Amino acid sequence: MDQTMKTSTKAVQIGVGKDATGAMSFPIYQNATFAHPAFGQSTGYDYSRSGNPTRKVLEEGIALLDGGVRGFAYSSGMAAITNLLLLFKQGDHLVVTEDLYGGTFRVIDKVFVKYGLEATYVDTSDPDAVARAIRENTRAILLEAPTNPLLKVADIRKISDMAREKGVLTIVDNTFMTPYLMQPLALGADIVVYSATKFISGHNDVLAGLVVVKDEELGKQVYFLQNSVGAVLGPQDCWLVIRGMKTLGVRIDRQLENAQTIAEWLSRQPGVRRVYYPGLQTDPGNRLLREQARGFGAMVSFEVADRCIAEKVLAKVKLISFAESLGGVETLITYPAFQTHTDMDPTERERMGINDRLLRLSVGIEDAGDLLADLEQALKEAKEDS
Repeated sequence: MDQTMKTSTKAVQIGVGKDATGAMSFPIYQNATFAHPAFGQSTGYDYSRSGNPTRKVLEEGIALLDGGVRGFAYSSGMAAITNLLLLFKQGDHLVVTEDLYGGTFRVIDKVFVKYGLEATYVDTSDPDAVARAIRENTRAILLEAPTNPLLKVADIRKISDMAREKGVLTIVDNTFMTPYLMQPLALGADIVVYSATKFISGHNDVLAGLVVVKDEELGKQVYFLQNSVGAVLGPQDCWLVIRGMKTLGVRIDRQLENAQTIAEWLSRQPGVRRVYYPGLQTDPGNRLLREQARGFGAMVSFEVADRCIAEKVLAKVKLISFAESLGGVETLITYPAFQTHTDMDPTERERMGINDRLLRLSVGIEDAGDLLADLEQALKEAKEDS
Protein backbone atom coordinates (compact mmCIF):
# COMPACT_ATOMS: atom_id res chain seq x y z
CA MET A 1 0.00 0.00 0.00
CA ASP A 2 1.23 3.51 -0.84
CA GLN A 3 2.75 4.91 2.35
CA THR A 4 1.91 8.47 1.30
CA MET A 5 -1.83 7.82 1.56
CA LYS A 6 -3.73 9.33 4.47
CA THR A 7 -4.44 7.22 7.56
CA SER A 8 -8.18 7.19 6.86
CA THR A 9 -7.57 5.77 3.37
CA LYS A 10 -5.21 3.11 4.69
CA ALA A 11 -7.82 2.09 7.28
CA VAL A 12 -10.52 1.65 4.65
CA GLN A 13 -8.23 -0.55 2.55
CA ILE A 14 -7.25 -2.99 5.33
CA GLY A 15 -7.78 -6.52 4.00
CA VAL A 16 -8.86 -5.46 0.51
CA GLY A 17 -7.26 -7.69 -2.11
CA LYS A 18 -5.58 -9.88 0.53
CA ASP A 19 -7.63 -12.99 -0.21
CA ALA A 20 -7.28 -15.12 -3.35
CA THR A 21 -11.04 -14.93 -4.02
CA GLY A 22 -10.97 -11.14 -4.41
CA ALA A 23 -13.29 -10.68 -1.40
CA MET A 24 -13.58 -7.01 -0.43
CA SER A 25 -14.21 -8.04 3.16
CA PHE A 26 -11.38 -10.32 4.25
CA PRO A 27 -12.79 -13.72 5.31
CA ILE A 28 -13.03 -15.01 8.86
CA TYR A 29 -10.68 -17.98 9.06
CA GLN A 30 -12.48 -19.75 11.88
CA ASN A 31 -9.78 -22.36 12.36
CA ALA A 32 -7.89 -23.68 15.33
CA THR A 33 -5.40 -25.63 13.25
CA PHE A 34 -4.13 -25.95 9.67
CA ALA A 35 -3.02 -29.00 7.66
CA HIS A 36 0.64 -29.36 6.68
CA PRO A 37 1.32 -30.02 2.97
CA ALA A 38 3.95 -32.57 3.97
CA PHE A 39 6.43 -33.43 6.72
CA GLY A 40 8.59 -30.39 7.44
CA GLN A 41 6.38 -28.10 5.36
CA SER A 42 3.90 -25.42 6.37
CA THR A 43 1.49 -23.07 4.64
CA GLY A 44 2.71 -20.41 7.04
CA TYR A 45 -0.10 -21.26 9.44
CA ASP A 46 0.01 -24.15 11.88
CA TYR A 47 -2.09 -23.29 14.95
CA SER A 48 -4.20 -20.18 15.43
CA ARG A 49 -2.60 -19.17 18.73
CA SER A 50 0.62 -18.73 16.77
CA GLY A 51 -0.96 -17.15 13.71
CA ASN A 52 -4.27 -16.87 11.87
CA PRO A 53 -4.90 -15.24 8.46
CA THR A 54 -7.65 -12.95 9.74
CA ARG A 55 -5.56 -11.89 12.71
CA LYS A 56 -2.58 -11.32 10.45
CA VAL A 57 -4.56 -8.85 8.33
CA LEU A 58 -5.56 -6.93 11.46
CA GLU A 59 -2.02 -6.98 12.86
CA GLU A 60 -0.50 -5.83 9.59
CA GLY A 61 -3.20 -3.18 9.31
CA ILE A 62 -2.60 -1.57 12.70
CA ALA A 63 1.17 -1.66 12.11
CA LEU A 64 0.61 0.16 8.82
CA LEU A 65 -1.58 2.84 10.43
CA ASP A 66 0.92 3.44 13.24
CA GLY A 67 4.04 3.33 11.11
CA GLY A 68 5.45 0.32 12.98
CA VAL A 69 7.22 -2.82 11.84
CA ARG A 70 4.90 -5.29 13.52
CA GLY A 71 1.46 -5.40 15.13
CA PHE A 72 -0.14 -7.79 17.62
CA ALA A 73 -3.79 -8.47 18.47
CA TYR A 74 -4.99 -9.57 21.90
CA SER A 75 -8.21 -10.64 23.55
CA SER A 76 -8.57 -7.28 25.36
CA GLY A 77 -6.72 -4.07 26.06
CA MET A 78 -5.70 -5.41 29.45
CA ALA A 79 -4.36 -8.58 27.82
CA ALA A 80 -2.20 -6.35 25.61
CA ILE A 81 -0.93 -4.32 28.59
CA THR A 82 -0.25 -7.50 30.57
CA ASN A 83 1.68 -9.03 27.69
CA LEU A 84 3.89 -5.94 27.53
CA LEU A 85 4.51 -6.00 31.27
CA LEU A 86 5.90 -9.52 30.82
CA LEU A 87 8.84 -7.93 28.99
CA PHE A 88 10.14 -7.00 32.44
CA LYS A 89 11.49 -9.06 35.33
CA GLN A 90 11.71 -9.00 39.10
CA GLY A 91 13.50 -5.87 40.29
CA ASP A 92 12.76 -3.84 37.17
CA HIS A 93 11.21 -0.41 37.64
CA LEU A 94 8.64 1.47 35.58
CA VAL A 95 7.70 5.14 35.54
CA VAL A 96 3.95 5.31 35.00
CA THR A 97 1.35 8.03 34.41
CA GLU A 98 -0.37 8.64 37.75
CA ASP A 99 -3.91 9.37 36.51
CA LEU A 100 -4.09 6.41 34.19
CA TYR A 101 -6.86 3.92 33.48
CA GLY A 102 -7.77 2.13 36.69
CA GLY A 103 -7.39 -1.32 35.12
CA THR A 104 -3.78 -0.61 34.18
CA PHE A 105 -3.09 0.66 37.68
CA ARG A 106 -4.71 -2.45 39.14
CA VAL A 107 -2.69 -4.96 37.11
CA ILE A 108 0.57 -3.20 37.99
CA ASP A 109 -0.18 -2.38 41.61
CA LYS A 110 -2.11 -5.50 42.61
CA VAL A 111 -0.72 -8.22 40.33
CA PHE A 112 2.78 -7.52 39.03
CA VAL A 113 3.94 -6.04 42.32
CA LYS A 114 3.68 -9.59 43.71
CA TYR A 115 6.36 -10.65 41.26
CA GLY A 116 8.77 -7.88 42.12
CA LEU A 117 7.99 -5.32 39.42
CA GLU A 118 8.35 -1.81 40.84
CA ALA A 119 6.50 1.29 39.69
CA THR A 120 6.56 5.01 40.42
CA TYR A 121 3.46 7.00 39.47
CA VAL A 122 4.07 10.58 38.38
CA ASP A 123 2.39 13.43 36.56
CA THR A 124 3.77 12.67 33.11
CA SER A 125 2.60 16.04 31.80
CA ASP A 126 5.63 17.31 33.75
CA PRO A 127 8.82 16.07 32.00
CA ASP A 128 10.92 17.10 35.02
CA ALA A 129 8.84 14.84 37.27
CA VAL A 130 9.44 11.99 34.84
CA ALA A 131 13.19 12.67 34.83
CA ARG A 132 13.33 12.67 38.63
CA ALA A 133 11.51 9.33 38.78
CA ILE A 134 13.98 7.47 36.54
CA ARG A 135 16.26 5.11 38.49
CA GLU A 136 19.16 2.83 37.65
CA ASN A 137 16.73 -0.09 37.38
CA THR A 138 14.11 1.77 35.32
CA ARG A 139 13.30 -0.18 32.17
CA ALA A 140 10.29 1.66 30.73
CA ILE A 141 8.12 4.75 30.91
CA LEU A 142 4.43 3.97 30.43
CA LEU A 143 2.43 6.99 29.30
CA GLU A 144 -1.20 7.71 28.66
CA ALA A 145 -1.58 10.72 26.41
CA PRO A 146 -4.07 12.18 27.03
CA THR A 147 -4.62 10.61 30.42
CA ASN A 148 -7.75 8.89 31.68
CA PRO A 149 -9.79 10.69 32.98
CA LEU A 150 -8.09 14.09 33.48
CA LEU A 151 -6.87 14.38 29.88
CA LYS A 152 -3.39 15.66 30.73
CA VAL A 153 -0.94 15.74 27.84
CA ALA A 154 2.60 14.36 27.99
CA ASP A 155 5.40 15.63 25.76
CA ILE A 156 6.06 12.33 23.99
CA ARG A 157 9.03 13.65 22.01
CA LYS A 158 10.81 15.03 25.05
CA ILE A 159 10.13 12.00 27.22
CA SER A 160 11.12 9.57 24.46
CA ASP A 161 14.41 11.42 23.93
CA MET A 162 15.05 11.33 27.67
CA ALA A 163 14.23 7.62 27.83
CA ARG A 164 16.46 6.77 24.87
CA GLU A 165 19.43 8.48 26.50
CA LYS A 166 18.89 6.28 29.56
CA GLY A 167 18.32 3.07 27.59
CA VAL A 168 14.68 3.01 28.70
CA LEU A 169 11.66 2.03 26.59
CA THR A 170 8.80 4.45 26.00
CA ILE A 171 5.36 2.82 25.85
CA VAL A 172 2.36 4.98 24.95
CA ASP A 173 -1.26 4.01 25.50
CA ASN A 174 -2.82 5.75 22.50
CA THR A 175 -6.37 4.48 23.07
CA PHE A 176 -7.95 7.94 23.29
CA MET A 177 -6.30 9.29 20.15
CA THR A 178 -5.89 6.29 17.79
CA PRO A 179 -3.38 6.42 14.91
CA TYR A 180 -5.85 8.60 13.02
CA LEU A 181 -5.09 11.51 15.36
CA MET A 182 -1.64 10.72 16.75
CA GLN A 183 1.22 8.35 15.95
CA PRO A 184 3.47 8.01 19.01
CA LEU A 185 6.11 5.94 17.19
CA ALA A 186 6.78 8.90 14.89
CA LEU A 187 7.22 11.04 18.02
CA GLY A 188 9.93 8.72 19.34
CA ALA A 189 8.05 6.08 21.33
CA ASP A 190 9.08 2.42 21.08
CA ILE A 191 5.72 0.74 21.62
CA VAL A 192 2.12 1.85 21.25
CA VAL A 193 -0.75 -0.01 22.89
CA TYR A 194 -4.52 0.22 22.49
CA SER A 195 -7.69 -1.00 23.97
CA ALA A 196 -9.14 -1.59 20.51
CA THR A 197 -12.47 -2.16 22.23
CA LYS A 198 -12.72 1.61 22.19
CA PHE A 199 -12.36 4.06 19.28
CA ILE A 200 -10.51 1.71 16.94
CA SER A 201 -13.36 -0.80 16.66
CA GLY A 202 -15.80 1.93 17.63
CA HIS A 203 -19.12 0.11 18.04
CA ASN A 204 -19.16 -1.30 21.59
CA ASP A 205 -19.47 -4.82 20.20
CA VAL A 206 -16.03 -6.41 20.69
CA LEU A 207 -13.23 -6.70 23.25
CA ALA A 208 -9.76 -6.35 21.75
CA GLY A 209 -6.25 -5.06 22.40
CA LEU A 210 -3.53 -4.05 19.95
CA VAL A 211 0.20 -3.42 20.21
CA VAL A 212 2.57 -1.95 17.61
CA VAL A 213 6.37 -1.84 17.84
CA LYS A 214 8.88 0.02 15.70
CA ASP A 215 11.86 -2.29 16.16
CA GLU A 216 12.21 -5.79 14.71
CA GLU A 217 14.07 -7.21 17.71
CA LEU A 218 11.44 -5.85 20.08
CA GLY A 219 8.81 -7.34 17.80
CA LYS A 220 10.38 -10.77 18.19
CA GLN A 221 10.24 -10.45 21.97
CA VAL A 222 6.61 -9.35 21.95
CA TYR A 223 5.63 -12.16 19.56
CA PHE A 224 7.33 -14.74 21.77
CA LEU A 225 5.24 -13.55 24.71
CA GLN A 226 2.04 -13.34 22.67
CA ASN A 227 2.47 -16.91 21.44
CA SER A 228 3.61 -18.22 24.82
CA VAL A 229 0.81 -16.68 26.89
CA GLY A 230 -1.86 -17.12 24.24
CA ALA A 231 -4.23 -14.25 25.02
CA VAL A 232 -4.78 -13.72 21.30
CA LEU A 233 -7.81 -12.26 19.57
CA GLY A 234 -10.06 -14.80 17.87
CA PRO A 235 -10.75 -14.56 14.12
CA GLN A 236 -14.39 -13.45 14.49
CA ASP A 237 -13.36 -10.59 16.76
CA CYS A 238 -10.43 -9.70 14.49
CA TRP A 239 -12.92 -9.34 11.65
CA LEU A 240 -15.13 -7.06 13.77
CA VAL A 241 -12.16 -4.83 14.60
CA ILE A 242 -11.15 -4.65 10.93
CA ARG A 243 -14.71 -3.71 9.98
CA GLY A 244 -14.77 -1.00 12.64
CA MET A 245 -11.40 0.40 11.59
CA LYS A 246 -12.66 1.08 8.08
CA THR A 247 -14.87 3.91 9.38
CA LEU A 248 -12.27 5.23 11.82
CA GLY A 249 -11.77 8.55 10.04
CA VAL A 250 -15.41 9.50 9.52
CA ARG A 251 -16.40 8.45 13.03
CA ILE A 252 -13.66 10.36 14.77
CA ASP A 253 -14.15 13.48 12.66
CA ARG A 254 -17.78 13.63 13.86
CA GLN A 255 -16.82 12.79 17.44
CA LEU A 256 -14.19 15.55 17.50
CA GLU A 257 -16.72 18.08 16.29
CA ASN A 258 -19.26 17.00 18.91
CA ALA A 259 -16.69 16.90 21.73
CA GLN A 260 -15.49 20.44 21.00
CA THR A 261 -19.08 21.72 20.96
CA ILE A 262 -19.94 19.99 24.22
CA ALA A 263 -16.74 21.04 26.02
CA GLU A 264 -17.28 24.68 25.07
CA TRP A 265 -20.92 24.51 26.16
CA LEU A 266 -20.04 22.88 29.50
CA SER A 267 -17.42 25.54 30.18
CA ARG A 268 -20.18 28.17 30.07
CA GLN A 269 -22.54 26.40 32.48
CA PRO A 270 -22.76 27.90 35.99
CA GLY A 271 -23.23 24.47 37.57
CA VAL A 272 -19.98 23.14 36.10
CA ARG A 273 -16.85 23.99 38.08
CA ARG A 274 -14.23 22.75 35.64
CA VAL A 275 -14.02 21.16 32.21
CA TYR A 276 -11.13 18.91 31.16
CA TYR A 277 -10.68 18.92 27.39
CA PRO A 278 -7.43 19.69 25.53
CA GLY A 279 -9.40 21.31 22.71
CA LEU A 280 -10.24 24.28 24.92
CA GLN A 281 -7.86 27.21 24.48
CA THR A 282 -7.58 27.49 28.27
CA ASP A 283 -6.56 23.85 28.73
CA PRO A 284 -2.90 23.37 29.81
CA GLY A 285 -2.40 20.64 27.19
CA ASN A 286 -3.89 22.54 24.25
CA ARG A 287 -0.67 23.81 22.66
CA LEU A 288 1.28 20.58 23.12
CA LEU A 289 -1.43 18.29 21.80
CA ARG A 290 -1.91 20.62 18.85
CA GLU A 291 1.78 20.01 18.03
CA GLN A 292 1.66 16.23 18.55
CA ALA A 293 -1.70 15.35 17.04
CA ARG A 294 -4.22 16.39 14.42
CA GLY A 295 -7.12 16.62 16.87
CA PHE A 296 -7.98 16.65 20.56
CA GLY A 297 -9.96 13.45 20.96
CA ALA A 298 -13.57 12.78 21.91
CA MET A 299 -13.25 12.42 25.68
CA VAL A 300 -14.52 15.25 27.90
CA SER A 301 -14.44 15.24 31.71
CA PHE A 302 -16.17 17.80 33.88
CA GLU A 303 -16.59 18.54 37.56
CA VAL A 304 -19.87 19.60 39.16
CA ALA A 305 -20.50 21.24 42.53
CA ASP A 306 -20.97 18.15 44.68
CA ARG A 307 -21.42 14.38 44.69
CA CYS A 308 -25.20 14.64 44.96
CA ILE A 309 -25.42 16.54 41.68
CA ALA A 310 -23.03 14.12 39.95
CA GLU A 311 -25.16 11.14 40.96
CA LYS A 312 -28.36 12.87 39.87
CA VAL A 313 -26.92 13.76 36.46
CA LEU A 314 -26.27 10.05 35.93
CA ALA A 315 -29.89 9.31 36.79
CA LYS A 316 -31.33 12.13 34.68
CA VAL A 317 -29.62 11.62 31.31
CA LYS A 318 -31.92 10.07 28.74
CA LEU A 319 -30.12 9.98 25.40
CA ILE A 320 -26.67 9.59 26.92
CA SER A 321 -26.09 6.17 28.50
CA PHE A 322 -24.61 5.71 31.98
CA ALA A 323 -22.21 2.89 31.13
CA GLU A 324 -18.64 1.65 31.36
CA SER A 325 -16.19 1.90 28.47
CA LEU A 326 -15.76 4.56 25.82
CA GLY A 327 -15.05 5.19 22.16
CA GLY A 328 -18.21 3.84 20.58
CA VAL A 329 -20.63 5.67 18.31
CA GLU A 330 -23.02 6.07 21.26
CA THR A 331 -22.32 8.79 23.85
CA LEU A 332 -21.59 7.36 27.31
CA ILE A 333 -21.18 8.97 30.71
CA THR A 334 -19.05 7.41 33.45
CA TYR A 335 -18.31 8.13 37.12
CA PRO A 336 -14.56 7.43 37.30
CA ALA A 337 -14.10 7.48 41.09
CA PHE A 338 -16.66 4.71 41.50
CA GLN A 339 -16.26 2.79 38.25
CA THR A 340 -12.97 2.84 36.39
CA HIS A 341 -10.71 4.00 39.25
CA THR A 342 -12.09 2.29 42.35
CA ASP A 343 -8.81 0.44 43.02
CA MET A 344 -6.91 3.67 43.56
CA ASP A 345 -6.40 5.00 47.07
CA PRO A 346 -9.21 7.54 47.75
CA THR A 347 -6.77 10.13 49.09
CA GLU A 348 -4.61 9.84 45.99
CA ARG A 349 -7.66 10.03 43.74
CA GLU A 350 -8.78 13.21 45.47
CA ARG A 351 -5.30 14.73 45.23
CA MET A 352 -5.19 14.13 41.50
CA GLY A 353 -8.71 15.41 40.90
CA ILE A 354 -10.46 12.08 40.32
CA ASN A 355 -13.01 13.02 42.95
CA ASP A 356 -16.67 12.23 43.60
CA ARG A 357 -17.71 15.31 41.60
CA LEU A 358 -15.99 14.29 38.36
CA LEU A 359 -17.91 12.84 35.41
CA ARG A 360 -16.45 11.60 32.12
CA LEU A 361 -18.11 11.73 28.73
CA SER A 362 -17.21 9.57 25.77
CA VAL A 363 -18.74 11.62 22.98
CA GLY A 364 -20.42 9.73 20.16
CA ILE A 365 -21.69 10.60 16.70
CA GLU A 366 -25.25 11.66 17.56
CA ASP A 367 -26.48 15.12 16.62
CA ALA A 368 -24.67 17.62 18.86
CA GLY A 369 -27.87 19.57 19.53
CA ASP A 370 -29.58 16.47 20.87
CA LEU A 371 -26.64 15.73 23.16
CA LEU A 372 -26.60 19.30 24.50
CA ALA A 373 -30.33 19.18 25.13
CA ASP A 374 -29.91 15.99 27.15
CA LEU A 375 -27.06 17.41 29.20
CA GLU A 376 -28.95 20.65 29.77
CA GLN A 377 -32.07 18.96 31.11
CA ALA A 378 -30.01 16.56 33.25
CA LEU A 379 -27.92 19.33 34.84
CA LYS A 380 -31.02 21.48 35.41
CA GLU A 381 -33.05 18.71 37.03
CA ALA A 382 -30.06 17.52 39.09
CA LYS A 383 -29.58 21.02 40.49
CA GLU A 384 -33.31 21.47 41.22
CA ASP A 385 -33.48 18.12 43.05
CA SER A 386 -30.38 18.82 45.18
